Amino acid sequence: MEYQTGSHTKYNIEYHFVWSTKYRYQVLTGDVKIRVRKLVQETCEALRVKILKGVVSVDHIHILVSSPPNVAPADLMKRVKGRSARILMEEFGSLRKRYWGRHLWSRGYFCVSVGQLNENSIKEYLEHHGDDVDDGIWVKEQERT
Repeated sequence: MEYQTGSHTKYNIEYHFVWSTKYRYQVLTGDVKIRVRKLVQETCEALRVKILKGVVSVDHIHILVSSPPNVAPADLMKRVKGRSARILMEEFGSLRKRYWGRHLWSRGYFCVSVGQLNENSIKEYLEHHGDDVDDGIWVKEQERT
């Protein structure tokens, strides 16, 4: 597992995002496909988000990213979708005709965090790093029920 480093942090936060074109129109082809890939890369670089893998299909995009802790998933999607839609609409007249309402992307998106550690391994780690006073457990078993 490789950790990223910030000025005061060490982290490994990965997200898988999927978003689609409005009405699932198959417009992400040719020059549009090349340009949207470049725009997504530029926006992620500006936010210090590292793209680990990505696929541009004809009507949707998948990206797997490593994100710093100060970038919320919703903010990342807002910036990526907003900037790419605005620039693509300016540069490609065919998109302006197809999407006369100036909305290239559908409203929502899919996001899931990608974990390297599971809950059991974290609990096991915490149980072995407590002190004698509270056994390192903040929430007692009786309080959970």
